[in-house]
Amino acid sequence: MATVLPPRLGTSFRWLVGSSWATNLGDGISAAAGPLLVASLTGDPVRISLAALLAWAPPLVCGLYAGVLSDRHDRRLIVLIANAVRMLVLAGLVGALATGRISVDLVLLGLGLLSTAEVFADNTTGTLAPMLVSRADLTMANARLTAGFVTLNQLAGPPIGAALFAAGRAWPLATELLLLCAGTLMVARVTLPPHGRDEPAASVRRDVVEGVRWVARHPAIRTLALTVLIFNLAFGAAYSVMVLYATEVLGLGSVGFGLITTVTALGGILGTVAYGRLTARVSLGNLMRIGLIIETGTHLILGTTRSAWVALPTFFLFGVHEFVWRSTATTVRQRAVPVQLQGRVGAVNAICVYGGLVVGAAFGGVLASRYGVVAPFRVAFVGAVIFLIALWPQMRHIAHDD
Repeated sequence: MATVLPPRLGTSFRWLVGSSWATNLGDGISAAAGPLLVASLTGDPVRISLAALLAWAPPLVCGLYAGVLSDRHDRRLIVLIANAVRMLVLAGLVGALATGRISVDLVLLGLGLLSTAEVFADNTTGTLAPMLVSRADLTMANARLTAGFVTLNQLAGPPIGAALFAAGRAWPLATELLLLCAGTLMVARVTLPPHGRDEPAASVRRDVVEGVRWVARHPAIRTLALTVLIFNLAFGAAYSVMVLYATEVLGLGSVGFGLITTVTALGGILGTVAYGRLTARVSLGNLMRIGLIIETGTHLILGTTRSAWVALPTFFLFGVHEFVWRSTATTVRQRAVPVQLQGRVGAVNAICVYGGLVVGAAFGGVLASRYGVVAPFRVAFVGAVIFLIALWPQMRHIAHDD
């Protein structure tokens, strides 16, 4: 415990990490079990695709309002309420499955409510680390939180969810419910310093405008938001056809997509192990530059190879980059943003993430249908090169002490 979470990080941060890891495992289980449950109830492609839309839409619709709430009110209480809503929804779905009263419309409603409540929980949870640890320890703190996301949400959760679903449709949801209960009990043990507003709150619109305007005027965070938006456009275009790329181009068969996800997550574990040494030797700005070069090169390699032996090591390296980028970007944002703006600025970042993915996925589907499965990767490479050249000088704004 002292090695992974040194005592100087504090007891409250340890409770936060435990809560984050438990809920991330539950979310990973749900990521596999939710679509499987919908597909077991209907063969309608529209309703099946609606399950994916319900996972991406809530951050775009509710993200800024969630940011306003977390900047106005008791952040621990917001997380507790959001988790309570999620537990009630999960309990209702488990009960419906146990009694045989389940329907596809009920499942879709439940998935939508879960995703919406998760927006409020995740946005607010993302503001807690800089309130609990010193500025100098934020790099380590975010690495520990991101490690839980990579290993539990991305690597362990989905296969566990699929295995539990094979044992019985209610088991994944019941397991997620138990993990969420554990995570809620742990976050209840977190003690936060005083925060929120003493003066009367302005309108929601004014609060939102204040957050967006702050991002637009801050060089480092503006650069970060633009980079996230632009590179997620490219990533979303490529990722939208990843299943077809795995089966048709690489010839990996039905297990190909799962294998790609696993290899990428293994790269993230290596990033977890090496992150402390990297940040000790390389500035955050240069880490981000190197990461964007790796991401650009990934699109090039995947757009030109048909060999799984070339593609899989590329996905592994991308997994290392993804972990390092996520931890670094979070640290940069938390160091620069005042406590009273953390929620709204985090919401702006989330909108850039999901907005880029949604628009990029739509564009990638059109490209693949007209010009072939590898076309999104090639276009993503060209776009990434252009944007990398344009953003390169701006990356100087991002540094350890800025």
